[in-house]
Amino acid sequence: MLQAASVRAADESVAQHVSALTRYYRLPGPLHLECGETLPEVEVAYRTWGDPANAAASTVLICHALTASADADVWWPGMIGADAAFDPATDYVVCSNLLGSCYGTTGPASLRTGAAERYRADFPAISVRDMVRVQRLLLDHLGVARLALVTGPSLGGMQAFEWAAMYPEQVDAIAPMGAGGRHSAWCIASSEAQCAAIRADANWNHGYYSDDQPPTKGLAAARMMAVCMYRSWRGFQQRFAREQRDHDTFQVQSYLRHQGDKLNDRFDANCYLRLVQAMNGHDLARGREQYFDVLESITQPVLLVSSSSDQLYPAHELEVVARHMPNATHETLVTDEGHDGFLIKTGPLAAMIRAFRNRLSSANHVSVSGANAVAAHESRTTTLPRHRLAS
Repeated sequence: MLQAASVRAADESVAQHVSALTRYYRLPGPLHLECGETLPEVEVAYRTWGDPANAAASTVLICHALTASADADVWWPGMIGADAAFDPATDYVVCSNLLGSCYGTTGPASLRTGAAERYRADFPAISVRDMVRVQRLLLDHLGVARLALVTGPSLGGMQAFEWAAMYPEQVDAIAPMGAGGRHSAWCIASSEAQCAAIRADANWNHGYYSDDQPPTKGLAAARMMAVCMYRSWRGFQQRFAREQRDHDTFQVQSYLRHQGDKLNDRFDANCYLRLVQAMNGHDLARGREQYFDVLESITQPVLLVSSSSDQLYPAHELEVVARHMPNATHETLVTDEGHDGFLIKTGPLAAMIRAFRNRLSSANHVSVSGANAVAAHESRTTTLPRHRLAS
């Protein structure tokens, strides 16, 4: 187990946002990526909640979104705890920082193996499937052979879908939120505008910027664009309307600038681009069968949650996905918070997940009880005297 002092994935301004409770695991060998390139060494930052003794019965894997971290209790408040969606008293909960991110797991801001320079733009292209493979290796290390549930919002939901497709025998159920089985043209267009803003920054330097001159203006602009897509017209109108902060600044302008500045304090531009590119490549059908055929092949119970005001993954798109999955339930979180509703309206969301898990538990109980009854009947039948069988 690597100690917290070994964090070298990003500069100090980002590293300060890595929780002291974070643990680290170095993969036992090189990681071969879908793009054909190899990372010689990969460190994975992760957090756990609950007793590892519960792992065999109920391990929950939480997968985070674009700029989040392994600190699921921070970015997903109200989802982990007693009477929450995931209870550490009965669940073993795991969340790891994604491959390509900058909160402890190897990514573009990491130092190259055996060198004093960062990967920067030389970090290879990664996919959602690469992220899932790294998570699987981490879970092997933790002794987790089976997952009761894989869940997460946005990019986290994409990982949940891939878990069900890549390791169906190891996943009991998934609960993707604000994500479908493939990234749409609308989402790719939004991502491209954000990436273009980063690349247009004078400090970008084709991705080989220095620690003391990162492309802060470009990353801030990208974040402001993203926030406009993460929220909704109604939500902004209710919160800001035309209120002004001062004589020449509207409140909504101040809010967006603040969001851009905050991301610069805690994230890296190359990491942002690599993760966005991975999202663009998300498609369950890639290298497999036709899209709807792949959806139909996912037979685990699925809770697919949409936000009623999501501009990126509208409810009607996720309804189509659910209709093509044999054991899926689609529910809509009613909120004006848009795509970010999954991070804000966690009370109703936790209730949805609890109800879903209760249904799974009841179904399993009925299934086990039925199997036991059949076994008992067969046992009684085979031991009855011959003359009783003839009567």
